[in-house]
Amino acid sequence: MIQITHRIAIDEKEVEETFVRASGPGGQNVNKVSTAVQLRFDVRHSPSLPDRVKERMAAVAGGRLTRDGVLVLVAQAHRTQERNRAEALDRLVALLREAAAPPPPVRRPTKPTKGSQTRRLDSKSKHAATKRLRSQRPE
Repeated sequence: MIQITHRIAIDEKEVEETFVRASGPGGQNVNKVSTAVQLRFDVRHSPSLPDRVKERMAAVAGGRLTRDGVLVLVAQAHRTQERNRAEALDRLVALLREAAAPPPPVRRPTKPTKGSQTRRLDSKSKHAATKRLRSQRPE
């Protein structure tokens, strides 16, 4: 079991890993060994995730989520298969934790109090009176 939060854990059988050849530096090793990891996780049909997490995962994953609801992560930064596997799994856990976190509460707009309105208007009228006095020239 892969622990996401203290309440959510996914089974390792739900995560599918395929190994492909990585692009980038690595010398002759790149042409011979499949070190890049393509991790697939079916978010939509996962029995381990609550519905609210599945809904938020669509927003969090963005373009990494296919139309069928499968999350695809590719890790190829490292030269070894093991490190790429660990990185892909860490990224999956991070995405799921972000989706599992409850959204922040929405701010409800409030009206200004009667006292604050009168203070504002008093300040405006005092400022206007000061300007009016400055504009009058003695002749």
